[in-house]
Amino acid sequence: MATLQIIDKAEIDALTALRTGETKLGSRVQWFSADHWEKELAQSSAVFVILGIPEDIGVRANSGIGGTRSLWPQALKSLLNVQDTRTLPGNALAVLGGFDFSELHLRAQQADLPTLREMVHTIDEAVYPVILSICKAGKIPIVIGGGHNNAYPLLKGASKAFGKMLQCVNLDAHSDYRPIEGRHSGNGFRYARMDGYLKRYAVLGLHRNYNSQAVLDDMAADPDISVSFYEDAYIEQSRDFAACVESAFRFAAGAPTGIELDLDCIEGVLSSAATPAGISTAEARRYLTYAARFADVAYLHIAEGSTQLDDGREDRQTAKLVSYLITDFVRAYLNQPKVVIRPSEM
Repeated sequence: MATLQIIDKAEIDALTALRTGETKLGSRVQWFSADHWEKELAQSSAVFVILGIPEDIGVRANSGIGGTRSLWPQALKSLLNVQDTRTLPGNALAVLGGFDFSELHLRAQQADLPTLREMVHTIDEAVYPVILSICKAGKIPIVIGGGHNNAYPLLKGASKAFGKMLQCVNLDAHSDYRPIEGRHSGNGFRYARMDGYLKRYAVLGLHRNYNSQAVLDDMAADPDISVSFYEDAYIEQSRDFAACVESAFRFAAGAPTGIELDLDCIEGVLSSAATPAGISTAEARRYLTYAARFADVAYLHIAEGSTQLDDGREDRQTAKLVSYLITDFVRAYLNQPKVVIRPSEM
């Protein structure tokens, strides 16, 4: 029903466009055999492991527009065709593969909301053991979604691997802290808090128009949650965006931290909840560069993007943006000095 499809060298080679005098990441990334990937992963010299979760069941279980399943194959192809350089060596990356949820997607076509939410639980159970294995091997998962429901199995898997609760910083237009009402893309962090996988949660870039007062009140009452709004930085101009980013990471300091980026917070990017008013791509790139330098990174998760939505909208540039975001993060992690920031009480 839900299987991990390991990508082999032949598939990577087929996605990589060779050019005389150039070396692409796809020519140097590491890969694994389907039968022994966990053993090979533990022995690998790679720092990062690329994993795809091509699904949109969590989005649809939140009454959203399907299509986030489309991003993974295009984003992987774009990433593999980035230039290999001294500051971005392909052998620092390993491509594990992506999940096959085709049977679930087939069943989901006629499913009601309660059934879709049960299917999200099935996705959770498939994803978290893979994240657990990657983190236990001492690697950093870089996960391309998929809906933001997948933050839950990422936090669960990483928390179990580290043997402690995680912190999380999320750049997002939505809090994804909706009530416990069955799993979907809008409540992964609430479930992670409830189940003991998430300690401190810092979310920045929230849009006031799309977060309910009840949820905001719940978050404000929790001393382990920090919130800042898009409007703080760009409309009221009461806080600088860079200061919001620094504050979020200072709040989450002191423990392994999940790094979350929901593409629906970036203006004009095709996603399940695309926005005409959001941060720029440059600001999203700076956010991940900052995270790579200052956080004790447990994983990186890029969620909710799409190259083709079920309502007919298309934009293949989303995949190229994801390759920029990932390479910014990797380059900063490998080349810029790591700085340990001290926790704040906010």
